[in-house]
Amino acid sequence: MVKFEKMHGLGNDFVVIDARERPEGLSESLVTAIAHRHMGVGFDQLAVIETGHEDAHLVFYNADGSTSAACGNATRCIARKLMQELGRDTLTLTTERGTLYAKDAGNGLTSVNMGQPQLLWHEVPLASEIDTLELPIEGAPTATGMGNPHCTFFVKDADQIDLETLGARFEHHALYPQRTNVQFASVIGENHLRMRVWERGVGVTLASGSSSCATAVAAARRGLTGRQVQIELDGGTIWIDWAEDGVWMTGPTMTVFAGTFTDDFLEASK
Repeated sequence: MVKFEKMHGLGNDFVVIDARERPEGLSESLVTAIAHRHMGVGFDQLAVIETGHEDAHLVFYNADGSTSAACGNATRCIARKLMQELGRDTLTLTTERGTLYAKDAGNGLTSVNMGQPQLLWHEVPLASEIDTLELPIEGAPTATGMGNPHCTFFVKDADQIDLETLGARFEHHALYPQRTNVQFASVIGENHLRMRVWERGVGVTLASGSSSCATAVAAARRGLTGRQVQIELDGGTIWIDWAEDGVWMTGPTMTVFAGTFTDDFLEASK
């Protein structure tokens, strides 16, 4: 039997498989079958918990079967689960992005340090050597790496943007050889942003932790906000602090249900 849990952070939803005791091999076809919102479970990302040198190692998959080095909201959800299981208020997790630190922020909120942002063109990565602050793309977006690439547009009203059309277009822009997450953000108050997001390999999502971090970093670099911001996403509110030791993000999490995949489903999804 393959067990799973369904979780979400601000509507950014995940299937989580705990493979610490029983390693699970996940093919691209199985990942995309689980991702199907009518014939599977449905998710923005799938996360696998594995044993590691620290408290746990996390591996992330997008809905199209591709992998991602980072997934902020999934990391927060899993950190909450593990802290409750272990009776701890701090954790150390590893991902392809690197070592991430998590803590209980009180009032049901969980914080994760997503590490230092990647601000140089080859770190994002971009296809050519160029200033990441304002890219030579219509709208002059900012490029940021958070273990995955981001392209952030600052607009007058993010709610008026045709996110599905523009997100799909810029995800595959030639400047981004690994594709990119795309954000549209508006300043709605002092250190207060409204943001909508298109995730590479997924599409429109209600929230994105790494995208929130990238947008906060981009806004601070462009002098639009300070380094501590509140961001209003389609799924709720997240708080970002670009501190000396990295970018901390804080928000709520939820475990919705647990289940087991049937043998018939696993066989049909090979």
